[in-house]
Amino acid sequence: MPKPEFTCSVAVRPLPEQSQPDAGQYAFAYTVTIHNTGDVTAQLIARHWIITDADGHTEEVRGLAVVGHQPLLKPGEQFEYSSWTRLGTPNGTMRGTYFCMTEDARPFDTPIAEFGLTTASSLH
Repeated sequence: MPKPEFTCSVAVRPLPEQSQPDAGQYAFAYTVTIHNTGDVTAQLIARHWIITDADGHTEEVRGLAVVGHQPLLKPGEQFEYSSWTRLGTPNGTMRGTYFCMTEDARPFDTPIAEFGLTTASSLH
């Protein structure tokens, strides 16, 4: 049976212009590239993110689509989007899952491996 599979890579950058360290708010942009590495056409339907700050405070975000899109990807195609999040500490982590569906309505999950959210100033 043909195998559905998406793989993801993420690039992160801090947003100092949108952060307010005095108020305990640190903003980060992230760009996700979703690549259909399977052998069937499939669609990203929904997302589930788990965002954790350095104090262990966790926020879960669930919703349909990514930035208003539910991309339908043929084998070998990719979709890239950028979004952002805010933390109460200068660093933390994000991880998640995309809920996806093949054209013949077989559901599958695509994990997004944990990645770091770190301000440049917190690295010193």
